[in-house]
Amino acid sequence: MRILPRTLFGQIMLALCAGLIAAQAAGIWLTLSDRASFGEGLLGSFAAQRIAGVISILDDLEPAERHRLIHALNVPPTHISLDEPWATPTEPVGEDAKPFILRVEQELERPVVIQVLSIKRAEPRRRDNSGAALPRPPESTTPVKAADADSAGRAAPNPAVESERRINRRPWNSRVLFVEGQARLTDGTVVTFRHSLPAAGLEGPLRLLGLLAILGLSVAVLSAWAVRRLTLPLASLADAATGLARNLDRPPLPENGPLEVAKAARAFNAMQAEIKRYLETRAQALAAVSHDLRLPITRLRLRIERIAEGELKSKMESDLSEMDEMIGNTLEFLRAGASGEKTSRLDLNALIESVTEDMATVGAQITLHGDAVKPMLVRPQALRRCLTNLLDNARRYGGGNIDIAVAERPDNVEIRIEDRGPGIPQADLERVFEPYVRMESSRAKHTGGSGLGLAIARAIARAHGGEVKLALRSGGGLCAILTLSRNVEPA
Repeated sequence: MRILPRTLFGQIMLALCAGLIAAQAAGIWLTLSDRASFGEGLLGSFAAQRIAGVISILDDLEPAERHRLIHALNVPPTHISLDEPWATPTEPVGEDAKPFILRVEQELERPVVIQVLSIKRAEPRRRDNSGAALPRPPESTTPVKAADADSAGRAAPNPAVESERRINRRPWNSRVLFVEGQARLTDGTVVTFRHSLPAAGLEGPLRLLGLLAILGLSVAVLSAWAVRRLTLPLASLADAATGLARNLDRPPLPENGPLEVAKAARAFNAMQAEIKRYLETRAQALAAVSHDLRLPITRLRLRIERIAEGELKSKMESDLSEMDEMIGNTLEFLRAGASGEKTSRLDLNALIESVTEDMATVGAQITLHGDAVKPMLVRPQALRRCLTNLLDNARRYGGGNIDIAVAERPDNVEIRIEDRGPGIPQADLERVFEPYVRMESSRAKHTGGSGLGLAIARAIARAHGGEVKLALRSGGGLCAILTLSRNVEPA
């Protein structure tokens, strides 16, 4: 099975659409990649500036004032704690920690010691009311001490749990990068910070994808219109070339479209006119010669009448009859594809039965199968000559037993004429349709015929929009297949 289209329209559209999709895919990938890198860098810089600002403020305050300010600084997505000891990381935090520390140090007013405990992608924990996933910040890699109770006797909140509660109150709709670290102030106070970095949302990329989809659809529609406009005249040219052999009188092609297509249509019209003029000239010359031969043949017949009866007279009369028959067949062949007979709607069954009765009178034994349900628009006398030639060919060279099968189809009628003769070689099934071609092995001169019967039958069938073909019959013999179209008016 072929996957790639075979038509010019399909191949051009495939090339245009494939190139467009590839270019857009590369553009989308580059745009989203740059957007993601820019977004992550921007969010990372913002987080470093925020944490550095908090550390600088706390370092400038007195220890007693720091606890009062912590509540105000604990604003999502950042959680600050002064109650946790300096921790030692239990596992490597990765290469992302060093650039983050350097960025924070650049924003500090005074240098302090900073360490990053973890930088991780948060795992989705639960969903909000709209169904969007809420991220769960990674657990700290260091143990966190919690005060036993405050002065009022209430249990002090766990800083890690409080951080998770603060972060989960924000309805994140994307992946979150969780940063956990510590800073040692100039007086030795340990500041523990936890910050969540939201990744870029999908609203921007989806809008970009929508715009690119609209662009791609628009370009595809315009390309299809343009390519169709260019290839439609080529399709008309191909159809005209296909039907040229059947109908030389078809209207000329419109010479419009692109310059190359108009030039091709103009050349085709000129070729059609030349072929038609050549065939008409040849037909007129042959018809004139054949007609003019009738007069000397008639004179010879009159002169033969003066000769006494005998073998010589009989042979001369036989030769003259054969010449007259050849001239008649030639004229019939020249008129076969351009008959002046009017078309009429005819019952094919009645025509076939009439022809078979005529063949039965000369010794043929014909068996008829099937029938044509609907009448057809045909040239009755021409079609009768076509069927007569095919049946006479089967009777002469295939024996007397002939089978006729009529098959009704939606668009055409098929008539199969089968004989039980010796048949002909496979390579000669088309050659016998050429004028004056006779197969000597089975069609000797004494059997009669001028070699124009099949040529006339095919010319008449093609004038009716049909065709005549020969095939070898299973079990021996020959099968002539006559197809008549219901959708083509006889020429």
